[in-house]
Amino acid sequence: MYLASVERPVAPKATKAATIAANVLALGTVSLVTDVSSEMVTAILPLYLVAGLGLGPAVYGLVDGLYTGATALLRLVGGYVADRVRRRKLVAGLGYGISAVAKAGLLLAGGSLTGIGAAIVADRAGKGLRTAPRDALITLSTPADGLGRAFGVHRAMDSAGAFAGPLVAIGVLAASAQAFDAVFVTSGCIATIGVLVLILFVRDRPASCRTDKPVDVRRAAALLRRGPIRMLLAGAVLLGLSTIGDGFVYLLLQRREELATGWFPLLAVGTSLAYLVFAVPLGALADRLGRTRVFLAGYAALLAVYLILATSWSGPGALVTALLLYGVFYAATDGVLMAVAGPLLPPELRTTGLALIQTGQALAYLLSSVLFGLAWQWWGAPGAIRAAAATAALTLAGSATMLLRTRPAS
Repeated sequence: MYLASVERPVAPKATKAATIAANVLALGTVSLVTDVSSEMVTAILPLYLVAGLGLGPAVYGLVDGLYTGATALLRLVGGYVADRVRRRKLVAGLGYGISAVAKAGLLLAGGSLTGIGAAIVADRAGKGLRTAPRDALITLSTPADGLGRAFGVHRAMDSAGAFAGPLVAIGVLAASAQAFDAVFVTSGCIATIGVLVLILFVRDRPASCRTDKPVDVRRAAALLRRGPIRMLLAGAVLLGLSTIGDGFVYLLLQRREELATGWFPLLAVGTSLAYLVFAVPLGALADRLGRTRVFLAGYAALLAVYLILATSWSGPGALVTALLLYGVFYAATDGVLMAVAGPLLPPELRTTGLALIQTGQALAYLLSSVLFGLAWQWWGAPGAIRAAAATAALTLAGSATMLLRTRPAS
């Protein structure tokens, strides 16, 4: 009931909001390097699993869900531990380190689906541990009226790595005669560099707590008794149910446009380029016009992508438009959601609260990915994407009703 009034747009102060903290830039550099590593693998993983190992859509949907959602509860554990020990950099560094080691697991797994699944879970466990502490450090390093822009800058640097990752993967594949193992080795080396940057340049930011009471489970659970947080969590989970995952979107585009295998990673490049271009402008726009509105507009862009995939429109125009809108979706939702949530959460429980929202979305994504894979297997790709579009329309309408029904106080 109170979200819109709490999240009222504030005219940014030039002296504060226009300056991006050094810690945000350092964290952005870590994310940039790490995303080069991660997106090298992400860009080829759908093709590796479906074309290389011959997995069906239902099995791929399960693996894709594991990649993002299976370690969702670990996000909450990582957030709580970071607040409890007040060492957010330490927990984030542990997460980055686990993800770096997991790249070696992909190399050792070979063609074993069990081994691949274990390596993916380890990689996502690292992401689950690091995401909330990293985002909490951004909120604690930035004035409240500049959070949209700060997250926009961070996500732009992150997406620059995502843009470069598939290009590096293409180069490695070309130089190694299409050897996937060479991509995994290179990815692991780059991930290690990201960990070193974190250790050397990121500074921890202790929360200026209003109380000396230690963070415990009871205080963390009390976050759910706050109306704005409950409503934001419900809206985020509902919208997460409409997110089918990058791999499915790119596979649908590749099959419809009949793209050659070697061009497949460039689909992720197109999305990342759009994300890179729009992240900062949309973050700044969210600070001025209202972060919730921009967040919901991002999911409207996702719905438009599904509608393109569900129609007979094809060719370069359809491909470019779909990738552009997909990048806008990420630019308007990823960091903006954290910018919405940050001011609603007490500083001493900031990491736990952000992790709670991320966990809800990740669990919703896990369910959505599995269900979409099953729908593809039962109804075929056209039926599955039509169902996804209908779900996206319903969840967007429901979330907008919840998040926008209270007008800002005058």
